[in-house]
Amino acid sequence: MQAALLPERGVVKVAGDDARHFLNGLATTDISKVAPGRARFGALLTPQGKIIVDFIVVEALPEDGSGFFLDCPKPLVQPLVEKLTFYRLRAKVTIEDLSANLGVMAYWGDKAIGTESDYGLSYGDPRLPGLGMRIIVPPELAAETAADLGAKLVEPDIYDAHRIALGVPRGGQDFTYLDAFPHEADMDQLAGVDFDKGCYVGQEVVSRVEHRSTARSRVVPIVYDEGAPMQGMPVAVGDKYIGAVGSTANGHGLALLRLDKVAEALANSAPMTAGGVPIRVRKPDWGTFAWPGEDKASS
Repeated sequence: MQAALLPERGVVKVAGDDARHFLNGLATTDISKVAPGRARFGALLTPQGKIIVDFIVVEALPEDGSGFFLDCPKPLVQPLVEKLTFYRLRAKVTIEDLSANLGVMAYWGDKAIGTESDYGLSYGDPRLPGLGMRIIVPPELAAETAADLGAKLVEPDIYDAHRIALGVPRGGQDFTYLDAFPHEADMDQLAGVDFDKGCYVGQEVVSRVEHRSTARSRVVPIVYDEGAPMQGMPVAVGDKYIGAVGSTANGHGLALLRLDKVAEALANSAPMTAGGVPIRVRKPDWGTFAWPGEDKASS
C-alpha cells in the first residue's frame, strides 16, 4: 500500500444545526447520504451550470468535532468559503478554512479499502474504488500516519500517475473551473451528481444535459508511446483541433475532447496528434456514456 500527502488539497469545515440542509441546497450531490466514513463527491456550480469548485465531503463524528469537512482544491478554498458565506443568509452554520492546519492524504493498494488511522478522519474516495482511501490529517503527521496505516509514503506525483492511469480528471489540469460543465468533467460518471435529489444551484442545466444526452465534450483517457504531450497542447486531427491535453504520466493521459469529432476520426482511421505526438483515445473502464462505435450508452 502507498500513501501520498496531496499538497494541492485544502480543507473547509461547515458545521451547525443547519449544515446538512444548507449544503444540500447548493451541492450537486445528496448530502443526506453523507455520514461518518461515507463520503460523497460533488460540486458547487454557477447558475449557468458550470463548475465553480468540486470537492469530496465527509461527516465527522462528535468525538472528531462533528460537522462536514470538504476536501477541495487548495487554490479554491477562499472562493469556496466566500461563495458559501454569500449563500448562508440566516442559516445556522459556521464556515471555516482549516487548510493552515489540516491536509489531505491519499492511500491506495490492495489493503487500502477499510483501513483507517487514529491520526485523522478516514473515508473511501467516493469517485472510484481504485482511487483507494483518503484521510484528513495535519501535514506534519504524514509520516506517522502512513506508518500507522502500514503504507509506504511516496511523492504526490506517484498518486497523480495512479489517478491518470485510472482516467479520473482533476480540476485545473484536465478541465477549467468556471468553464466546464459537470458532464464534461465526468462528474455524472464518478458519482458527483445526484439526479434524484432536490434543487441546487445550476440543476436545470445539468438535468437538461443528462436527459437530452447533449454532452458533446468529455475528459477521456489518451495513450501515447513516448514524449508526453505538454498540458494544454491542442489535440488535432489533420488541421482541425478537437480538444486539448490535460495531465499526463507514464504513457497515459487525459484530454478534454469533442466526442463527435473523435467519432469521425475513428470512423475514418484518421490519426490524432498533440504537439506532433501521436495519441490514441479510449473509453475509461468505468464509463457508461455513449462511445464511438457503440450502439448506445452502457447500462
